[in-house]
Amino acid sequence: MSGLPFPLSPASYGDSGMTGLIAILSHRIQVQPLNLWVSLLFLGAVLHTFFTAGFHQLASVFEQRRREELFKQGEELPDNTVMAGGKARLCRFLGEIEVVFGIWVVPLLLLLASSIGLKPALEYLEKGVNYDEALFVVVIMAISSTRPILSLAECSLAVCARWGGGRPQAWWLSILTVGPLLGSLITEPAAMTISALLMGRRFYALKPSRRFAYATLGLLFVNISVGGTLTNFAAPPVLMVTVPWGWDTPHMMTHFGWIAVVGIVLSNMLHFLLFRGEFAALNSPPVHETEEKRRPVPFWVTLIHLLFMASAVYNVHRPALLVGSFLFFLAFFEVTEEYQDTFQLRPPILVGFFLAGLVIHGGLQQWWIAPVLGRLEELPLMFGALGLSAVNDNAAITFLATLVPNMTESMKHAVVSGAVIGGGLTVIANAPNPAGQSILDTFFQEGISPLGLLLGALAPTAIMSACFILLPCFG
Repeated sequence: MSGLPFPLSPASYGDSGMTGLIAILSHRIQVQPLNLWVSLLFLGAVLHTFFTAGFHQLASVFEQRRREELFKQGEELPDNTVMAGGKARLCRFLGEIEVVFGIWVVPLLLLLASSIGLKPALEYLEKGVNYDEALFVVVIMAISSTRPILSLAECSLAVCARWGGGRPQAWWLSILTVGPLLGSLITEPAAMTISALLMGRRFYALKPSRRFAYATLGLLFVNISVGGTLTNFAAPPVLMVTVPWGWDTPHMMTHFGWIAVVGIVLSNMLHFLLFRGEFAALNSPPVHETEEKRRPVPFWVTLIHLLFMASAVYNVHRPALLVGSFLFFLAFFEVTEEYQDTFQLRPPILVGFFLAGLVIHGGLQQWWIAPVLGRLEELPLMFGALGLSAVNDNAAITFLATLVPNMTESMKHAVVSGAVIGGGLTVIANAPNPAGQSILDTFFQEGISPLGLLLGALAPTAIMSACFILLPCFG
């Protein structure tokens, strides 16, 4: 393989005079053959996410076989005993979507070490990748999933739900409308965490049909992806372009925010009408007998939690201060333990691990993504960004767009629109999605199917696309 430094900067390829996309990509592979191999590994990781449910099913087969073998040997086991042998454990591990990209970092590191040397490979992992977003998601997800924050969010949404009599459909509509729009204030990862937790308690616990469950999941992911566009700091794909392109909150509100609001309301109402007959089939909400016995959360505890959330948002690109404030939060959590639920750190860490692996792989894909974005007109550019977001983090798509020279203002709007619209198609499309996947996965038999999520997100994605194409004509 080539001994050139890796990854190469766009200017290092010397292909600025070339026009054909295939010719440019072929040239870049000839200049640095490693480009092709790292992209094939990335493709393998993406495909792996679509087979996680299959690994879980295979693990169940191995567990059942071992149970039958022990039964033949005369051992009687309770039906709920988990017989996890070595093969079953391996399949369960490979079926955890949060570890997929981390697993595929191992062959990537071996490939880089054998091609460019161990030291340059480690330097890429240490200095060539920005882990701020992954670290921030861990912190904000951990804080926003605590009892004081959830109680505040639930009480706020209860006001909206009361207009519908507090029925499941009222909660469904309130969470899917207000929750995503909160993402423009408290950031999309926090909005996803809160919305997913409340949706699990108020909707998925009622055992909706499989079709209804996946349609709601796709709607939630798409709404969260566009719901953070009312401001210039809350959505990861928007955050990538605000400084290079000079976009402030008024710009976001006038060019994206109001369209997102219309799209969310329209999508919710159309889905509500489509599934209105299924709401009546939902079971009565479970009664939380211990809820009334617990001491209410004092306002000052909730306020301090909100201040810690604000500190995390402010220090998103200051890892030392972010981690330091989080350690202070953990100490405060211990002091106020009587007003808290059990602290859940495992899901945020797994989500952070997923995102860290994704940015490691995604940072090596600019050799082909940037040329694709740079050779599309406005409408094809929007749909190109939408499609690319399904197979890569949409924040990476908008970041690479800032590297494309001579983009007009309308082209910039097109690429950001496509990136946020496509953010609900897959679990890897938007940074908050793994958090929603981690929280809601237990409500789906054998876990959330990537294909089911994709199909559930198609309709709201199409509605959002129509809104972002047609509504600017009336703005």
